[in-house]
This record gives sequence, structure tokens and C-alpha cells, in this order.
Amino acid sequence: MTEEMKQWYMEYKIHKNRPGLLGDIASMLGILGVNILTINGVEGERRGMLLETDDDEKIRILGDTLKKASNITVTALRAPKLVDILAVRHGRYIDRDSDDRKTFRFTREELGLLVDFLGEVLKRDGNQVIGLRGMPRVGKTESIIASSVCAMKRWTFVSSTLLRQTVRSQLSEEEMNPNNVFIIDGIVSTIRSNERHYHLLQEIMSMPSTKVIEHPDVFVRESGYSFDDFNIIIELRNNPAEEITYDTFTASYTEDL
Repeated sequence: MTEEMKQWYMEYKIHKNRPGLLGDIASMLGILGVNILTINGVEGERRGMLLETDDDEKIRILGDTLKKASNITVTALRAPKLVDILAVRHGRYIDRDSDDRKTFRFTREELGLLVDFLGEVLKRDGNQVIGLRGMPRVGKTESIIASSVCAMKRWTFVSSTLLRQTVRSQLSEEEMNPNNVFIIDGIVSTIRSNERHYHLLQEIMSMPSTKVIEHPDVFVRESGYSFDDFNIIIELRNNPAEEITYDTFTASYTEDL
């Protein structure tokens, strides 16, 4: 009985990039009947491949055989994670915090990678809470909207500073659709809101839907929620060395618009 087709991610480090090396590996995959879906260089002397086969034993044989190869070292052979798929697609891995594995870092130069990553996350159904850190005008809200478009999801502003300060006290039935992406400004919703808005916020937070919260640190500090409620934290900077600090703009948030 034929098994269903499954995808695998293989990554290897090249010690000596001799002519014909990729051809030899591709030939081995062809002999085993393993399909190459995508291939790309991944950061320096590494190459990543997205593979497909209906037989897990072929992957075991592939891994054992490549252990004997002197020119390469296999660094990954596993069911693909989202970061693996994006690494092959974009040719680099997303910067991920080594201590807090749910924190992912991007710069403005990587907005395409960020939108691709967040778009894939937004395609998932069910309850998700995503935090987005970043200084003013770095592109946070624009990235959320672009990612929603990529995910073919409608977005609903609960609070925002994109077009003047927005604090919603109620939403229409269509806007309350759990399939929507709810965009929340953590500063506006906690420091500059009213009681009616906070009741709406609590209702949305309890829904089985995706919420993207800008300024999650202020949101946690000023509300009853914690970072345990967040599935993913994204940090967006103008450059890798930029410090994300709220003291410089939280107090004068209205003037920064």
C-alpha cells in the first residue's frame, strides 16, 4: 500500500564545493525516487532542499548514505518547519532569539521576509496572539496589513494610530468574524482607552481568532494579560543595533502621530 506524499527539509554544509557535487546529490535523490521541490543556498556554504517522498525509509537511507560523504555534512533532515520553508524560499534563516524561541527579529530591509513569515502564520486557524515590537514609523501596521493580504484574511482595527488615533468601542457583526485578523495597538488600548473599549478588547481576546498586538510590552504592563498569552513575538527594527524602548514615546504618544 502506497503511503501519502510527505515533505522533508534537508540542509547540508559544503566543505568542498567541487564541480558536480549538486548533480551527484540530485542523482542520488533521483535513484531513491525522492522529489526535489525547492532548492536554494542558505547562508554561506549551506544549501537547503525541500524534498517530497511517499516512503520514510528512503529518507533514512538518504541520511545514512550522506553520512559517508566527505565533501558535505548534513545539518538537518526533518519534517519542514515554517522557518525551514522560508529559509529555502529566501535563502536565509530568520533571526531567532536563542533564549526565547518564540521571538523572531527582522529589520526594515527584510520586510519581504517578515510579510512572508507573518502571512504564513496568519493563515493558521484558531486562537493566536502575536506581539509586534518596534519603534514608531518602522512599518509595523503596514506589515500586518500586507501579511493579512498575503493570507487572504480581512483585517479589523480595534485600536490603531495609522490614520489618526482609533479606539473602537463596538464592532459590527461582520467585523467580529473570528476569521478576521484583529489589529490592536497595545498603548492605545490600555493607556488611552475607555471602559467600553476595554470590554470589547476582552471579548476579542477571548475569541478563537488571530490577534496582532503592537507594543506588547506596554500591553502586558498595563493590562491583566501576560507574555504567556502570546504565541509569537516579532521585533522589527530600522537596523539590527536599534534599541526598542518605550520611555521616549509612550508619554507623548499623541504628539508622535
